[in-house]
Amino acid sequence: MTWLRTIFVALSTYSAIPVPQFPWDDKYMRYAICFLPLVGVVCGGLVYGWFCLAQWLEVSALLFAVVAACIPVLVTGGIHLDGYMDTQDALASHQSRERKLTIMKDSHCGAFAVIHCCVYFLLSAGLLGELYRAGAILSLAPVYVLSRSLSALCAVTMPNARNAGMLHAYTKDTAKRRSAVAMIVLSIACGAGLVLIDLPCGLVTIVFSLACVLRYRRMVMKEFGGVTGDTAGYFLQSCELWCMAGIWLGGLL
Repeated sequence: MTWLRTIFVALSTYSAIPVPQFPWDDKYMRYAICFLPLVGVVCGGLVYGWFCLAQWLEVSALLFAVVAACIPVLVTGGIHLDGYMDTQDALASHQSRERKLTIMKDSHCGAFAVIHCCVYFLLSAGLLGELYRAGAILSLAPVYVLSRSLSALCAVTMPNARNAGMLHAYTKDTAKRRSAVAMIVLSIACGAGLVLIDLPCGLVTIVFSLACVLRYRRMVMKEFGGVTGDTAGYFLQSCELWCMAGIWLGGLL
């Protein structure tokens, strides 16, 4: 029963999926972040289901791409996209580390956040349209799990920039070593799945996802002094976009 409640806590935080609500008790929070990839399973399943329906209905690549780009946002309630936008606002300010952290906490939406959000959706829809035309959407399904596994891995292995906030609440009592091992194993499993589905696409996507991790770790330590909930969302969205590019590029090889 404890594990089930832990899953519900994770789903209620990282998705808009209606589940029973439970208090943020330490015993439920200890492994809650390990179930973040479960949201990715839902996203990947829905995107692939929409792909099958779109093929049956013979819809255009544009319509498929627009709907597919919206599905993860609707499933998550936009929590990760919000972090992506806040982080872009902070990075675009070119202010001190302390000021950047303050900007990320500001509830107001800056111009750079809106600009980068528009660019993100345009790139995402464009790549999804190309993957639809290539029939490569099955390769995309594991990406939603991989991005969340890597995001959780970074969250439990890197210092927290604020020692406060939702991510800190989720990780301060987490069994970090076990959680890290679990996320590494799950990431490897996702990589193996990508390779089995399509070898070139899988290999390029794995390289892109690892490069995304390295870039993210260097960026957050330099700009913020560690991770926050917003930077975790920034990584997740960026990783998914780069993985889409990896699948598309792998298909050209």
